[in-house]
Amino acid sequence: MKFKLLAAAATVSFLVSGVAFAQDVPTTRDAGGSVEQRAAALVAKMTLEEKAAQLGHTAPAIPRLGVPRYNWWNEGLHGVARAGIATVFPQAIGMAATWDTSLMGIVADTIGTEFRAKYVERVHPDGSTDFYRGLTVWSPNINIFRDPRWGRGQETYGEDPFLTGRIGIAFINGLQGSDPNYYKTIATSKHFAVHSGPESNRHREDVHPSAHDLEDTYLPAFRATVTEARVQSIMCVYNAIDGVPGCANDFLMNQRLRKDWGFTGYVVSDCGAAANIYRPDSLHYRKTPAEGVAAGFEAGMDLICGDYRNHMTTDADSIVDAVNKGLLAIATVDRSLVRLFSARIRLGLIDTPVRPFASITAADNDTEAHRALSRKMAEASMVLLKNQGDLLPLKGAPKTIAVIGPNADSMDTLVGNYYGTPSRPVTVLDGIRARFPQSKIVFAEGTGLVGPAEPVVPDSVFCVDAECKTPGLKAEYFAGTNLEGVPVETRTAPNAGIEWNGDKAASARWTGTIIAPETGEYRFRFSSENGYRVFVGDKLVVDEWGVGDAPSILSGAISLEAGKKYPIRVEGFQRGARGKQRLVWSPPSQNGDDAVAAAKSADLVVFVGGLSARIEGEEMKIKAPGFAGGDRTSLDLPAPQEALLKRVQATGKPTVLVLMNGSALSTNWADANVPAIVEAWYPGEEGGNAVAGLLAGDYSPAGRLPVTFYKSAEQLPPFEDYAMAGRTYRYFKGEALYPFGHGLSYTRFGYANPRVVAKDEVTVSVDVTNSGAKDGDEVVQLYVSHPGMAGTPVRALEGFKRIHLMRGEKRTVSFTLNDRALSVVDAKGERKVVPGTVDVWVGGGQPVSRPGMAQAAGVKASFKLSRAAVLPK
Repeated sequence: MKFKLLAAAATVSFLVSGVAFAQDVPTTRDAGGSVEQRAAALVAKMTLEEKAAQLGHTAPAIPRLGVPRYNWWNEGLHGVARAGIATVFPQAIGMAATWDTSLMGIVADTIGTEFRAKYVERVHPDGSTDFYRGLTVWSPNINIFRDPRWGRGQETYGEDPFLTGRIGIAFINGLQGSDPNYYKTIATSKHFAVHSGPESNRHREDVHPSAHDLEDTYLPAFRATVTEARVQSIMCVYNAIDGVPGCANDFLMNQRLRKDWGFTGYVVSDCGAAANIYRPDSLHYRKTPAEGVAAGFEAGMDLICGDYRNHMTTDADSIVDAVNKGLLAIATVDRSLVRLFSARIRLGLIDTPVRPFASITAADNDTEAHRALSRKMAEASMVLLKNQGDLLPLKGAPKTIAVIGPNADSMDTLVGNYYGTPSRPVTVLDGIRARFPQSKIVFAEGTGLVGPAEPVVPDSVFCVDAECKTPGLKAEYFAGTNLEGVPVETRTAPNAGIEWNGDKAASARWTGTIIAPETGEYRFRFSSENGYRVFVGDKLVVDEWGVGDAPSILSGAISLEAGKKYPIRVEGFQRGARGKQRLVWSPPSQNGDDAVAAAKSADLVVFVGGLSARIEGEEMKIKAPGFAGGDRTSLDLPAPQEALLKRVQATGKPTVLVLMNGSALSTNWADANVPAIVEAWYPGEEGGNAVAGLLAGDYSPAGRLPVTFYKSAEQLPPFEDYAMAGRTYRYFKGEALYPFGHGLSYTRFGYANPRVVAKDEVTVSVDVTNSGAKDGDEVVQLYVSHPGMAGTPVRALEGFKRIHLMRGEKRTVSFTLNDRALSVVDAKGERKVVPGTVDVWVGGGQPVSRPGMAQAAGVKASFKLSRAAVLPK
């Protein structure tokens, strides 16, 4: 989109794809002065009603002022999400596992380019934007993944405040760009500030972190993204903190965020969080909508995102009511609007004739280079958890490879949640087929994630009519999500399935007859990206219509008789281009025997299991042991998968377990019995190639765990307890299955000659040598501990560098520790430098081990601190 100032007068022309729209309106440039002064001049011309409407995420146009319509809601967790085809990078937790801030910055810059490309592609002639086509990005999620049971932990950068801060800074800098006057996009640090489940109670939860935990764990990453990355947007949380809703919390938003940290951007509510302030079935901190929005804006909230449960309301009427009743000062309204319009001006969305990103076109989305970068990031994220007997890398191409498991050929497990639609997704099965073309590849799903395998229902069982004279189903397609009105198209389809190509809301209905091939219980599900319903006979078998985005894998059961004909109706809807969707089932005979037979026929078994964003995620329906509302109650590999894995391992064939998941798993049986285990996370569109390349030894894995893999959820305090005692590697004193920072390599690294120079800042140096037979990356990790000092972590990460070493190469790696890195937090939440002994460990992981696991290579050193200081908040 190009903005051209036609004359010194106030005529602005918006030129988009050769279509011009001109209007005689005053521009913000007419006001002169700073961006903020220009924004204030524009706001001063608005009526109260116009002002109120601009404070919601669906900000309408004001034609008389030349203000285009703008939708602030855009998702970019690991690529442009929900806007059709885009490059899909590994899920956030996987990118954190790279421990590579440089690569993260490049990826984020690429995501920013694709946001610009999507914006240019669909911006309207008057400059207006659509849902998910703007430049204000509601990422990154830098909440601390304090408990692996939280379903949304996959969106975070893990359990450590320092790692989260460094990775978050790199992501924000990449998204926002380096131009001093304009932003490529605006990033959003969320969810401010204490939020990590449970999902089922997030709209009513009141959490009470101690002053120590708030300063020591929950706030540091947010502080870093504000003071160092200069993030321009913050999202406040659904829940309350110490009795005050996050979006009405003056202490957090005004005192901490703006006064202590100097934040100059705007605060947006999580979607529906503003309504939580006053809703009777939520926090009910205020009695009426007018009182609620007034409390939010006075405390520092600037923009309301509505949500489905409150019918997407952005409370414009309540804002007007609050001002008219004297509950909300018009000066407070204007303050928020100036912040919002300053952001739009700096993005080039308001009458800006020149901007540094004008060369980006729609063709800069989903390029070959971007897909190659996704693969590079996926390769960097892979964590080799176990490699007994050096099974990996493979010594050659096996004659026959059996690829087994629910995630082997699943796109769901490539993309995680909050994702775009990849144009050429590569599943693990695809990747293995491509990398080992001379091998015979035998595939058998064997099991589903939490139940039997769910293959696509075959076309052969469907008839359009009750007499089964015509194969297929009657398919009706509708505009909108509710199957309303006259179908825009009606035809005969071979099955209940579709590939949604448009990015507008649409729905579909398939009707006809199904013939049961065998007698017994069947389970049905529509593999949809939004809502679905399945009726068989006169029974509603499964209802996951819902109102949100990606649903769970909720299925329903019904008993059918072999050869009998039953009416069937399948309904589904979508809100954007979301790829292929199909009717799937589990017939009675689906028992995993095919997978065991495949294993017996093979020279190597690759079992691809784990989780999916359909069973761990945000407020979802799922009925399975170990899961609750998107969260988990157990950390174990789901029982159906472990049962099949045991049967496969019993064949005696060499087996590699590839885990695809967004959080820690307690794979105790596999650790004891399976020779090689790879953590692949949700690895993005090129994930299958990355996994296959690791197996083949095309690169040496160097991903490191950003979370602790516990042996059991029983090792943890209650999920609802926000106290950090006993949580994460910093305060957990038990024995982990795989510790934070763990990851194996195909080569060996040695550490020697630690040196400490302690002056105003402390410098720690160490020599690192690749003493193995392969080139490879090492993640050098520095941990600090304060022995004998009460309330401090067991150890805390305060430095890391991912380096590449050729075999035989030695390099000196140095870290500088400032006062914040050397500080401790007391019970009152004061951060201080305290005189005393400081221990440091520099190595390829933590100095911890368990029976059967070697301690990571590394060296230790100690020094004395003689000074004392109290640090700013």
